Amino acid sequence: MKTIICDIDGTLVEYLGDTKGMTYRDTKALPGVVDHLNRWEQEGHRIILITGRRESLREMTETTLKGLAIPYDLLLMGYADTGRIVINDEGSKVKAHAVSLPRDKGFEDYEWEDVGLTKLKK
Repeated sequence: MKTIICDIDGTLVEYLGDTKGMTYRDTKALPGVVDHLNRWEQEGHRIILITGRRESLREMTETTLKGLAIPYDLLLMGYADTGRIVINDEGSKVKAHAVSLPRDKGFEDYEWEDVGLTKLKK
């Protein structure tokens, strides 16, 4: 089992800019996101979502994620995206990977096997 820590806006769903955009525009899941996350959940991986969205947007964010069928175990709100760093120890194998994806591209064109996750066939 792996722990997947994933940003929301521009990574899982279309980047809508500010609170006004998130409030008044329909949020769309990016290509491959829902299928990959649901597969990884079924495989037993823990999914932690992290976002710079304010805590006051939690209810709206949870409703959106549920409506898009995006599974998660924990939702961390208010962690600005000015930079996130994963620090982990390394024993006989690498235990942490960082994946940076182009904004709004989705999950279909990344080689997930390189970081130990299942890649779904198109």
